[in-house]
Amino acid sequence: MRNAGVAAVLGALSLSVAACGGTADSPSGGPAGGTFAFAISSDPGVLDPAMGVLSVTNTALSLAYDTLVNVSPDGKIIPGLAEKWDVQPDSVTFTLRKDVTCSDGSKLTPTDVAANVSHIADPAANSSIYGVLVPVGMKAKADDAAGTVTLSTPKPFSFILQSSSGMFIVCGKGVKDRSLLARGTSGSGPYTLTEAVPGDHYAFQVRKDYAWGPGGATTKEPGLPAKIVLKVVPNEQTAANLLISGDLNGAIIYGPDRARLEATPGMDKIIQPAGNGQFFYHQGDDRPAKDPAVRKALTQAINLKELAGIASGGTGRPATGLVLEPRPCQGDTVTGHVPSFDAAAAGTALDAAGWKAGADGIRAKDGRKLELRLLYATTRGPGAQAAAEYLAAAWKKAGVDVKLNGVIDTKLSESLNATQDWDVAWLPIGVTLPTQLVGFLSGPAAPKGANFAHLANARYEKLVAEAQAKPAEEGCKLWLESESALFENADLVPVVETTVLAVAKNAKFDMMASLFHPTSIRMTEGG
Repeated sequence: MRNAGVAAVLGALSLSVAACGGTADSPSGGPAGGTFAFAISSDPGVLDPAMGVLSVTNTALSLAYDTLVNVSPDGKIIPGLAEKWDVQPDSVTFTLRKDVTCSDGSKLTPTDVAANVSHIADPAANSSIYGVLVPVGMKAKADDAAGTVTLSTPKPFSFILQSSSGMFIVCGKGVKDRSLLARGTSGSGPYTLTEAVPGDHYAFQVRKDYAWGPGGATTKEPGLPAKIVLKVVPNEQTAANLLISGDLNGAIIYGPDRARLEATPGMDKIIQPAGNGQFFYHQGDDRPAKDPAVRKALTQAINLKELAGIASGGTGRPATGLVLEPRPCQGDTVTGHVPSFDAAAAGTALDAAGWKAGADGIRAKDGRKLELRLLYATTRGPGAQAAAEYLAAAWKKAGVDVKLNGVIDTKLSESLNATQDWDVAWLPIGVTLPTQLVGFLSGPAAPKGANFAHLANARYEKLVAEAQAKPAEEGCKLWLESESALFENADLVPVVETTVLAVAKNAKFDMMASLFHPTSIRMTEGG
């Protein structure tokens, strides 16, 4: 099972779903081959792994690319492209397998791996995953003769081995010409992209020579689909209908169609956690939420328990942290660290911050009205829409003029990182290591860095600096404290641990944090 790294700025899950009926390698199973059709909620956009920050993008990339190491369901590091490794506080040296080839037939080399890191770390590349999946300052040194590549950081870096599990490795022609990756793939994974029709579908063909998957998995397994088609289906009701009719073999459902599908026979379903529902405040110099008093007051104005139920449709769980299971650091970083609901206190705090209510009920300061542009994704089911409407209504009572802006995933990424036309964003982030949050929550602000909310929490940065210098488990107490520091400062507000319904029909598949374990996919009876 490969690790998510950053699954996404939008959603994440870990699941194993098998359809009803026998598997293809069981006595009742169907023949090998066939086509596995899976619904994705929006177009994945540019397919260059160095820019892969959306979950829908990484879903597609996970079919065509491998990582240096993988993570088992119980959180243990297992071989990937690397068969062994040597870990030091500030470096990790990987010995690559010798039998790995790229989709164009070329051999994977340590130089290829090093080129991936160098490209991501190049400021000119504007990589969305630099500082997230690839630590700031990381360098790579290849030794093709020895078959090794060493990744090093300027100073000790906790989880240096684990962080490599999230970086998809480009090889072959794509290393020298990354323009090929916009709508194509150049990886060592078990599938190759053969057709890309933006907004409609993406088709992948199996590589018959693939033999280096997790645990020795190959593409010669009975029932492995010869073709995988990712169909862009923005409407969940449509996706549910296509599952029932058999025109889809798999989908992840967020909204009310869950109940309908759960009651439908002939399909396998499993409810899984899918990351946090949470919102961020934009702290740019010209934004009202730059003032911590305003952020805390706005948070106090929200009944987070009610919001959690609305956002999740009653299917969520209390949020206890920012990192997905299996967490390397166990603990509840949320409880007792988020400003409590108190509408009266919120109004008093806004008054004290200089935001006074006008005749129309809207607060203003120095002639400027208290306005918030609330950004959210329309592809996460009706819960995100309902959460946005609830926030707008609660803040209106507090004297805030809220403008709602619902957009598709790719537009959301553009708004966050480029145009910056938002003040509050409902934004699930799915990560599997606390180090992967650092680039989002500190450092250079967008568009120069991944810090889209312009956060500058001195206590968080201090705790992170101390934690990063310690070996993984030794730094856990500091990592947990660093998350709580964000909540206490109302930099972001965790609301609910959302869940999703993963559905399979005439097939089975494993995923972790929105990424396929491609060699787990099987067509079953009727597939």
